[in-house]
Amino acid sequence: MTQDHLSRRAFLASTVALAACERDASAQPTSLAKPRAAPPLKSLAPFPVGTCAMTGQFDDPQWLALAARHFSQLTPEWEMKMEYILKPDGRRRWDAPDRIADFARDHGLRMHATTLIWYAQDHPWFKSLTGDRFAREYDRYITDVAARYRGQTVGWDVVNEPVAEDGNGLRDCLYSQALGQDGYMIRAFEQARAADPGAVLFLNDYNLENNPVKGATFLRLLERLLKAGAPVGGVGTQSHLDIEIPAGQTAAFIREAARFGLPIHVSELDASLRRDGPFDPRSPSQRRAQQTARVAELAEAFMALPDAQRYAFTVWGVRDTDSWRRRDDRDDGRDSPLLFDPAGEPTPMFNALAGAFGG
Repeated sequence: MTQDHLSRRAFLASTVALAACERDASAQPTSLAKPRAAPPLKSLAPFPVGTCAMTGQFDDPQWLALAARHFSQLTPEWEMKMEYILKPDGRRRWDAPDRIADFARDHGLRMHATTLIWYAQDHPWFKSLTGDRFAREYDRYITDVAARYRGQTVGWDVVNEPVAEDGNGLRDCLYSQALGQDGYMIRAFEQARAADPGAVLFLNDYNLENNPVKGATFLRLLERLLKAGAPVGGVGTQSHLDIEIPAGQTAAFIREAARFGLPIHVSELDASLRRDGPFDPRSPSQRRAQQTARVAELAEAFMALPDAQRYAFTVWGVRDTDSWRRRDDRDDGRDSPLLFDPAGEPTPMFNALAGAFGG
C-alpha cells in the first residue's frame, strides 16, 4: 500500500466522527483532529469541485497551491459580470475575463461562467436605452459575452437571482420593466443558447434552502420557463447557508429541485458563523457544530443525486480571508465561512465535505 493511500485512509478515518454527528442545531460539537495532509478534495468527489476566483489571486502563491490541489472547476467571482465587462459608453472590457478563461485552460480547470443577466446590475448604459434599441442591445450583450467564451465554458448562469428576497413573487428590475417579468428571462436563455449551444444554461438564485417560500417560488418559475420553451438546462442554488435552519430543510429542497431531472449546481457555497444582531449566545463550538451539520447535509443530499444531475459543487472562495463575507465593516476577523483558514489549513467545514464525498 502506497504512502498516498495510507494518508488518504487516515484522513478519511478522521472524518468519521463528523459524519456521525447529530445533524440538528443542538448537536454537541465533535473534536476533529486536523489532518496532517488533507487529500485533494477533487480526488474524493465523483463530480467537479469548484471555487471562484478574481485575477488578483493568480499572483498569490498560497491561493494558487490550494486551488490547484483541491479544485477542478473555476467560476469568475466578479470579472465576468456586466458591471465589469460593460463600459459606460456601451463598449466591452475583456482583459480580466480573458485572463480568467486563459488561467482555467492553462491549469486544466473547467470554467463555469457567471452571470449574463442579474437584476442588481442594471447598468447605467442600458438605462439610457428605450424600446427596440433596448431589446437589440440586450440581445447583443448576451450574444457578445456568451459567444466570446463559447467552447471555453461548460455552463452559464444566464439569469441570476430573479426571485424576490422574501420569496413572494419575482423581482421587478430594469430588464423586467422593458421586456416583461418572464420575457426578459426567456429571451436571455434563447440568446445564450444561440450564442453557445454546447453550454449548460442555469437559472441561479440564493436562499433557496434557507427560505422554503423562496425555494418553492423559484421552482415554480423554473417550471413556467420550461413550459414556455426556454432552454433552461440546469438549476443553480448558491447555498450561502444559514447554519441555524432546521435539519432536513436543505435536503428537502435538493430533492424537490431534482424532480425536474436537470443538472444541479451548488454554485456559491459558504456558511457564516456569524448571526446578525448585537448579541449571539452561542459558543464557538456550538456555531461550528451547526455549520458542519448543515454543510454535511447539503453535501450528502448532493451525493444522493443521480450521477447525471451532479453538475458541480462550488465553494465561494478558497480561504476564509478570500470570502466576500470578510470584506465589509462588520467583519471582526473571526468568521470562518470557507474550507481553509488564513494559513491555508483545512477547517472543520473542509472535513465535513471530505467526509461526505469520500464516505
